Amino acid sequence: MVDRGVLLKRLITEGRITDPASPRGRVLAAAAKLFRQQGFHRTTVRALAAEIGILSGSIFHHFDNKDAILFAVMEEVVVAMDEALKTAIAEASSTRERVRALISVELQFIHGKTGDACSVLIHEWGALTEDRQRKVLEGRERYFQSWRGTLAQARQEGLCGLEPEYLMQLIHGAMAWTAHWYRPEGDLSLEGLIDRVLCLALAPCSAELP
Repeated sequence: MVDRGVLLKRLITEGRITDPASPRGRVLAAAAKLFRQQGFHRTTVRALAAEIGILSGSIFHHFDNKDAILFAVMEEVVVAMDEALKTAIAEASSTRERVRALISVELQFIHGKTGDACSVLIHEWGALTEDRQRKVLEGRERYFQSWRGTLAQARQEGLCGLEPEYLMQLIHGAMAWTAHWYRPEGDLSLEGLIDRVLCLALAPCSAELP
């Protein structure tokens, strides 16, 4: 499993994501939380400042406007997920383990400290400008290419029956929905959830597909 602490520290050192303990990082964390709870359009700069415990004007030392905050929330979680996935795939010793790595990284981000940002990435996508959507999509496409390549190899080896693109979309939808029902403190551990999604991904296809 990827050491998230080591990975994030490297990305912070490289200047690719913000240190969550920094003033800018506190703004991003609070924004992700409120955007998830209230929605981007209903979250005011004043409410964001109150969540952090600073004056509204202080936010503009770090960001030009609320739109820039939303973009940074999405861009940084995309960077972190892509890097975590590349590391996990490189460490896996077999195609089956690489498929598990795909699922593991996604669920760790959804149910970890980055859960708010992951939710915002999905549900507030339409609030981004078209130009910023294109920029975020570039990073997402790199992430999805890792998925497609791994699932294509798995299908070639007979590990799964569905076409990589359809399988990826179906599995992603299922994992995104776990944010609404799965609780790590319940009977099912996160590792157990990962293994169950892996069973879905590697299930043979018994139906005749058109």
